[in-house]
Amino acid sequence: MGVSMPDQKERHIGARIRELRAIRDFSLTELCRLAHVSTSQLSRVENGERPASPSVLASVARALGVTLSVLHGQPYIHMLQKDQLDRLLAPISSALDAWDIPPEDGTPVRSLDDLAMRTGHIAALRAQGEFGDVAEALPELIADTAVAVQRYSAPGRDRERAHNMQSEVARTTAIIAYRLGFMELARLALARMAMAAPQSGDPRQVAVERYERAVITHAETSRPDRGVALIKQALRDLHDDGDASTMAVRGTLLLRASALSAVQRDHSAAEDWLGQASELAEAGAALDAAAEPPGERYALAFGDLNVALGRLDVAMYKDDHEEALRVATTVRLPDSYQPTRVAGFLIRKASAEAWTAHNEDALESLEQARQTAPQLTRYHPDVHETVGTLLRARKRAPDKLREFAAWSGV
Repeated sequence: MGVSMPDQKERHIGARIRELRAIRDFSLTELCRLAHVSTSQLSRVENGERPASPSVLASVARALGVTLSVLHGQPYIHMLQKDQLDRLLAPISSALDAWDIPPEDGTPVRSLDDLAMRTGHIAALRAQGEFGDVAEALPELIADTAVAVQRYSAPGRDRERAHNMQSEVARTTAIIAYRLGFMELARLALARMAMAAPQSGDPRQVAVERYERAVITHAETSRPDRGVALIKQALRDLHDDGDASTMAVRGTLLLRASALSAVQRDHSAAEDWLGQASELAEAGAALDAAAEPPGERYALAFGDLNVALGRLDVAMYKDDHEEALRVATTVRLPDSYQPTRVAGFLIRKASAEAWTAHNEDALESLEQARQTAPQLTRYHPDVHETVGTLLRARKRAPDKLREFAAWSGV
């Protein structure tokens, strides 16, 4: 059961960096100079002797001119085929391509109430980590919202409502494609969201589109500076009107700017963004959207808990793994927290535990993530890297670790 250590070692992220470096005809010294990474550090990463931190990966990807998904080896085609998720992607892409084609005569027009119910349902499934069910439902919903936008073309509330739902469906599509490692599909969905959001009459929806673009596009392409610039624009345009939903969006933007600043090693800016987020959380009486149904605040949660999670992210990006683990051990997630958020936290905690040689704890955190949101965990690149780290930490991996490695496709 599982995979042998030699097989796994040849598939680690360092091996992919070494292969791409050879394709680019870069010496190790040249790549390190371009990426502003120490030669000894990158040499150990390439040889599988240590994992690469998120900031190092971002710098190396940018120097090599590739996306992070390439370094991670995504998409994990063999796993997608095994889970029969690969067959769902072509219909989604086709539906997005037909976004603005007029419907044929006799095409039924769904009521806006019906579309709102279905849009909320797939948002809830997304929060639960049920990626397969979401992907199955998306093509029809993409088509139905496109028809609704063309049907309700006269200025007014119905038109704005149709565009709002179209924007949310495009957002869900982008998130699912991103999680499965299909960046071109994610970018196409984000482009559709960028078209729909400004027509929704909701400035928060526009800000959410910019947030997702900063998360998916600019972080993935190793241009965190562009992501920060985009978030600054979103914050300028989204005025603080005292509404709870606006505060949740603005707070989430601040935390994302902090993480992106940390990725580009601007730690002073990262701390400044975190400070602003902390002040906003205090002013908002620790708002936390987790206590509400998904989508009530644009499926975004913000409050003291989220600021703490932001501090965990910044510590990881600063390679201060002891601090990251300290923060993680103080976090107490509410029972109502969305499964994908719980799993995301556990995955980050496992990474910090692996970096600090708490190997058994790291595996336990990964197991908890698998129980909470199995599809998110199975396709998360950080899980693959953490499992690889745990496998390389010992000559003979225990059966429990080998089983998890086989399940996660490592």
